Amino acid sequence: MNSKTLLFALIFALGLVFASRLSAQTPTVNFPAASPACTLKQRVGLTDIDVVYSRPGVKDRIIFGGIVPYGQVWRTGANEATTFVTSSDITVGGTNVPAGSYTIFTVPNANKWSLVISKKTGEWGTDYPGPGEDLARIDMKVSKLPSPMENFTISYEKSGNGCTMNLDWENTRASVDLKAK
Repeated sequence: MNSKTLLFALIFALGLVFASRLSAQTPTVNFPAASPACTLKQRVGLTDIDVVYSRPGVKDRIIFGGIVPYGQVWRTGANEATTFVTSSDITVGGTNVPAGSYTIFTVPNANKWSLVISKKTGEWGTDYPGPGEDLARIDMKVSKLPSPMENFTISYEKSGNGCTMNLDWENTRASVDLKAK
């Protein structure tokens, strides 16, 4: 092998090594999630309440009575099932809920919603385990929002020795009272 060929082979090999190192350091582009995850923490008395859910957007769609049919169990968000964790016993809409981890679903209707607190946890969002796993079904108040809400949002409003949990999306608010025991 002559020296020119050897030099060319050496330069080629070094080029491959540097190119592979550069490509390994190329940053990946992280686009915003279509339904970003959210963790909501609230203290009611001495009780900590955590809700973990994903926030889908309206995106020019009819939501309630459209992609979320009336009268059917809805995963209450997007992606993985919405979790609801309470550090001690509370009441939700007047119903006793012992300390623990739960999955929440809802059944939306035009004028009345039901909050479904399921004892089963860890399912994907659309995998409602059925009424046999329900801890409770609790009536929720429904009202119209003063202005449209693009992304599904769960929030709390403090009141007395408790709070109101609001589920807002599109033009609808569904709410239920939470109280420390």
